[in-house]
Parts: sequence; structure tokens; C-alpha cells
Amino acid sequence: MRESSDDDIARAYPPRSVDSHKGENGVVLVVGGGWLYHGAPLLTALAAMRTGVDLAYVAVPEKIATALRAYTPSLIVIPLPDLKLTTKNAYRLRSLIPNVGAAAIGPGMTVDNPKGLLTLITILNEKNIPLVIDASALIPDILPRIKGKRCVITPHAGEFRRMFGIELGKEVEERASKVSQVAREHGITILLKGHIDVISDGEEVVVNRTGNPAMTVGGTGDILCGITSALIAKGSPPFEAAVAAARINGLVGEETYQDLGFHITPEDVINRIPSVLKRFDRIV
Repeated sequence: MRESSDDDIARAYPPRSVDSHKGENGVVLVVGGGWLYHGAPLLTALAAMRTGVDLAYVAVPEKIATALRAYTPSLIVIPLPDLKLTTKNAYRLRSLIPNVGAAAIGPGMTVDNPKGLLTLITILNEKNIPLVIDASALIPDILPRIKGKRCVITPHAGEFRRMFGIELGKEVEERASKVSQVAREHGITILLKGHIDVISDGEEVVVNRTGNPAMTVGGTGDILCGITSALIAKGSPPFEAAVAAARINGLVGEETYQDLGFHITPEDVINRIPSVLKRFDRIV
């Protein structure tokens, strides 16, 4: 077990070619949202953009699509019929999914029936698109579909218990041991969110201590999902992306706290991502 460092960010955040063009620096798809949590997929996609991807597509229920379009012109919004992810919507997405480097699934999503979610994961697997799965999409039903795939899941302790039926203690060493064991068993990367993040792919374990209590504000988990997705879309392996994303998210939270104390919004955090990442920018 080791601590995260700025070297992890440098490793996961690639340089940009002097003659690169649109799409070469990462394209992310976000699938989520619902009538209640309409902001979650928006935060995820905006965080991905601030992390430096070229394009972010957001597939959300059509009832909230107009609101997202009105909020920002920076995202490409794909409206889906109904208020939840159905099997029909998943198949509709199959014909609409662009050439993306990573897909974030779950922020703000309503999952009453897992069939639509399972169908979407299968479709994305067929297209060999790496996955970052969060929030309501973290259910036991998905485990057979993601086993051995290029997949990062980002649970907090309660979601980890829901997925695996395992209660995590408070000690970092115990959490690291259990997270590593489960990651190895399922062949995935797990980013366990908490006061101290624990990240493992079953072989290596990294703990991340960046961050502060101001980050209890709703939406920081959605931001983490977006940063992770962006780094994968830029070409970073899932484990390296998860470690770097946890550190970036915490550093951004610390910087935001220095300016605003405990009076922050998730938008404040997103808008400070560039100030943390700018020193890692390189042109080759």
C-alpha cells in the first residue's frame, strides 16, 4: 500500500500534440439523470470538460434535456424517452453512441428495473468502451457484466456494502485489504470514496488523503466520476486514472476551500480544476 502523489497525476495526464485536432484529446459519454437528480450528469460532464477532453456527450431523459442545454452550450445533449434508462433507450443509444473513449454511467440515474442498465453495459462492452460506474448504477446485478472489463466503480462505503454485502471498517488498513480482495476477485478497479480514498485493481493499493470536509457538499462524487472518465478517455489505464482522479479531486477541493471555506458549490469545485491541472499541461 502506498500514498498517492503528484507523480500519479503526471502519469495519467498525457501531453497534447501540437498538431492535434478535435476528438484526439478525449471524448466522454455520460449516461444518467432523472426528474430529481437532473444536475448530476451535468456536473460529471462539465468536470470531464474541465479536465481537458475535447467533447462530452450527455444522454439524459428528454424531460430534463432542455434544461441541460439551456445551462451550457459546451455539452452535446442526447435526449432519451421516458424518465429512466429502459432497454429500448439502451438500444436507441447504441445507434447514437459516438466514438467515445470512456463512458460514465449512473450519476443521477433512476434504476427501478436493471434491464436497461444491463443492456447498456453489454452494448458498451461490445464497443470496447471503458466504463466508470457510479451512484444508482452500483448494484449487484452489474457484476457479471463488468467482471474482467476495463471498468472503474466509485462507491462510498454504503454503496460498496450494497454491491458486495461487505461491511467496511473505519481503519484504512482494513478497508484497503477488503477493497483489494474484491477488486482482484472481479477483475475491476475500485475507487472507494471517503475521508481517505482507497483505490485498488486487486494488485496494487493506493490511498489518497487529499480533500477536506468542505467536500461533503453534494456533487463532488459526480465531479470525481467526470475526472476519472476524462483521464481514461485521454488514454490512461483505469487504475492509473482512478488514482490520479482521486488526488486531483481532493486537491481541487482543498484549493476551493482556501478561497471559500465551507461555503462552496460543486460548480466552484469544477471551475478550479484547471488551476490544479495547468501545471501538468504539456505540448509535444
